[in-house]
Amino acid sequence: MTLRVRFAPSPTGYLHVGGARTALFNWLLARKLGGAFLLRIEDTDRQRSSDEHTQVILDGLTWLGLDWDEEIVFQGAGLARHQALANELVASGQAYEDDGAIRFRMPDGEIAWDDVVYGRIGFQGTDLDDWVILRSDRTPTYNFVVVADDIEMHITHVIRGEDHVSNTPKQIALYEALGHPPPAFAHLPMLYGADGKKLSKRHGATAVGDYRKEGILPGAMRNFLALLGWNPGDERELFCDIDELVAAFSLERVQHTKAIFDTTKLEWMNGQYLSRMEPADLRPLVEPLLGEAGLDAAAIGRDRLLRLLAVVRERARTTRDLVWMIGVRVDRARVVRDDPKVAKYIAKDPAAYAAALTSVAERLHAVDDAHWTADVLDDRLRAHAEARGVGLGAVMQPIRIALTGTTVSEGVHVLLELVGKEESLARIEDASKQ
Repeated sequence: MTLRVRFAPSPTGYLHVGGARTALFNWLLARKLGGAFLLRIEDTDRQRSSDEHTQVILDGLTWLGLDWDEEIVFQGAGLARHQALANELVASGQAYEDDGAIRFRMPDGEIAWDDVVYGRIGFQGTDLDDWVILRSDRTPTYNFVVVADDIEMHITHVIRGEDHVSNTPKQIALYEALGHPPPAFAHLPMLYGADGKKLSKRHGATAVGDYRKEGILPGAMRNFLALLGWNPGDERELFCDIDELVAAFSLERVQHTKAIFDTTKLEWMNGQYLSRMEPADLRPLVEPLLGEAGLDAAAIGRDRLLRLLAVVRERARTTRDLVWMIGVRVDRARVVRDDPKVAKYIAKDPAAYAAALTSVAERLHAVDDAHWTADVLDDRLRAHAEARGVGLGAVMQPIRIALTGTTVSEGVHVLLELVGKEESLARIEDASKQ
C-alpha cells in the first residue's frame, strides 16, 4: 500500500512554526518512502477563513521547499458530501438528532491504538460523551469532517501534534462506524519556548513568514524544524543537503520529550548555512535587501559585493546581518560608535586611543593605492606594532572601532582593504577627533 499523508492547515491565521514542523515531518516521510504528500485547506470556518491566509500558508510551504503531489483539497467544497454522510449515520442508528444537531453515538469498551511515537494509547468509550458531528446550521465539526476527508483522500498515516491525542478515540470510533480501518497515527511532541512553556507569541515570532523576513534561510529553518522532536541517531545537526535529511528521517526516532524552539540555536544554524554558501549564491538573496536598506548594489559593484559577502558571511547569523555589515563597510554614515563595549574600550584611555589612531594613520598614508591589499597592510600593521613596542591588539582594535563602530570584525588588514584607502583614512581621522 502506497503511503499517503496530508497536511491540513486552517486558513484562519498564518503558518505557525508548529504547523510547519508537522508539514515537514509528513513531507519527509512521504519523500523517503516514495509516498504522496497531500495538502488540504480546512476552510469550513467561513467567518475566520480567508484567501489571504490561504496564500500565506502556501507561500510558507513553498519557501520551505515542501511541494505537494496532488491538487489542493478545499474542505469547504465537500459540504454536501459531509451532510450526506452524517445522514447515513443517522439512518444506520450510529448517530441521532439532538436539538437540530446530529450527534455521533460513542460505543462502549476500550478504544485504543498503537501510536507510532507514543506507543499504546487507550480510552474508554463510556468516558467520552456522544459528540456533535453536524451542527444545527448543518455545518460539520472538526472531528467528523477530518475523518470523512481522510477517507476520501485515502490517507494511510496521520502525523500531527500531540494536542490531537484526545481527538483520536472519537475519530477511530467514527472510522469503525463508517466501515473503514483507521490510519496509523503518529503524534508529535508540542513545541516549547526556552522557558519551558508552550510556544506562543510571548516568545517572539511564531509565524514562518516572520523568520523569513528576519533573514532566516529556508534550508536552515527546515533543518532546525526537523530537529524539534526528532533525533537522527548520531551527532549530526546540519543537513545542508535535503536528500541527506530525507534519507535520515524516520518516525521511529521522534522523541517523547519537549521540543524546545530556541531562536538562538536557529540563528546559529542559519549562520552555519550562510558561511557555507558561495558569495555568488548569496548575492541574489542580499541585493533586494540592500535596496530596502537604502544601499545601491549597482553602485557597490558586483565584484566588490562578492568580496564583501565572502568575508562578512563568516560572522553573520541572518541575511539582515549581511546587509548591516555591508552597509557599515561601504557607507561611513552607518558607522555608529554607540556599542557599550566600544565606549568601555575608549573610556579606559581616550588620549591613548586617539594617539594610536593618529600614529597608525601616518603609517597607512605611506601605503600607495597599488599596494593597498590585505597582505601588504598586515605586514605594515605588524611592523608598526613592533616599532611602537605594543601588542598587535593595541594597533588593530582602535582601527576596527574607527572603521566599524564595533569591537568584532574580520581581520583588520582585510577590513581596511574592503573599506578602501581613502575611506579608511577618513574614518580613522574622524574617530581620532571624537
